[in-house]
Amino acid sequence: LSGYASCNSSLESSTYFHQSSPSVDCRRESLLVHSDGTSYIEDANSSHEIVYTSQELGTALMAPDGANEVTNTPQTNGQRYRASSKDCQGSSMCQPRTTFVTNRRQSTEAAHVEKRLTAIEDLSLQRIPPGNLKQLLIACAKTLSENNIDKFNMLIAKARVAVSIYGEPIQRLGAYMMEGLVARKEASGSNIYRALHCQEPEGKDLLTYMHTLYEICPYLKFGYMAANGAIAEACRTEDRIHIIDFQIAQGTQWVTLLQALAARPGGAPYVRITGIDDPVSKYARGGGLEAVERRLMALSKQFGIPVEFHGMPVFAADITRDMLDVKPGEALAVNFPLQLHHTPDESVDVNNPRDGILRMVRSLSPKVITLVEQESNTNTAPFLPRFIETLEYYLAIFESIDETMPRHRRERINVEQHCLARDIVNVIACEGKERVERHELFGKWKSRLTMVGFRPYPISSYVNSVI
Repeated sequence: LSGYASCNSSLESSTYFHQSSPSVDCRRESLLVHSDGTSYIEDANSSHEIVYTSQELGTALMAPDGANEVTNTPQTNGQRYRASSKDCQGSSMCQPRTTFVTNRRQSTEAAHVEKRLTAIEDLSLQRIPPGNLKQLLIACAKTLSENNIDKFNMLIAKARVAVSIYGEPIQRLGAYMMEGLVARKEASGSNIYRALHCQEPEGKDLLTYMHTLYEICPYLKFGYMAANGAIAEACRTEDRIHIIDFQIAQGTQWVTLLQALAARPGGAPYVRITGIDDPVSKYARGGGLEAVERRLMALSKQFGIPVEFHGMPVFAADITRDMLDVKPGEALAVNFPLQLHHTPDESVDVNNPRDGILRMVRSLSPKVITLVEQESNTNTAPFLPRFIETLEYYLAIFESIDETMPRHRRERINVEQHCLARDIVNVIACEGKERVERHELFGKWKSRLTMVGFRPYPISSYVNSVI
């Protein structure tokens, strides 16, 4: 599985600039300690409290004209918060409706009324229907973004009894997103992210989890097949092909491509593969790049195609032109599989390593480059929009898993915890250089590639049909 030991996505299929998604992960033990109940706890006396509060408010509001003025703030689209899930349906963001009370005569009476209004708001939040967990999580993120810690603690307590790693997709995802919110509040996101990395399973187990995700989710397989199809089409008449893979991982992406090239009517070309590595890939493999070389040599013998492999255990951002050994007479194909979003851009580093890699690759004059990336806007988006984007994106992944693997299977839990949760925590809990999961939308990637001199190229109808 090629990529940052990673996993998941949604893809643009019309051009050679593709997207998919990544993740490798682990978790703290506390991730398992969540109830699988789905109903919210209510105070048995809350209905009497509402009646009493309404009576008090009625008395206050029926005071002589001018004594108190109550004004409801207008609600903008996408900023509603109701006790009914029907009212929140379709809104991208929900927030508590706010009532302002202005006292013109007695400040103590106004303070009393405002206190009762707050009580009603708190009681209404207790009655968020169980099916509205998505809105509850968004409300948690909103209060945290406003630094309203008391309300955040109240909401997160309600979310805690509604999430479950054994439940429905939103409940399972909610368990990890809640973990990220709490880590952000405690300013411990970076520590948790590092702890999760340290508690990864054995390399062979992680490889199994990643392979499982590859098989049960369509997004990864689609991304790699699209990239391979683009390279095969661009180099269909070439006798010598050099592939530079910026995240070689286990090298399994190239199995289908080598097989296709070996069956080419004009004969198999000579293929040279430069595989760039990092510690995450090495860990997932359970060893160095020698394992990748052995696999590729076995494929060379199996398919009858000459293959040469050069491993480079270097971080992508540290690669220079001279290290890549580009030779005349070779058709150069450069592959960025679920890797480039880990490279900082101008919002993190003034040197803009992300665009720097693209400029360096452009100077090599490749015949084709392929980009497989997560279609998600989590790079420069402020915290709350980033939270909602992450919620929407990963919910699609969890729903896909739900269709293909039973909820009670321990294998499913392992896949979600070790291939998805760590990235989710990083996106939510970390900032600055500590936030390494920085995905961008297709339009932004296209802009970056265009600015350095590349142009999009459509995939042929034949490759599309095969994919």
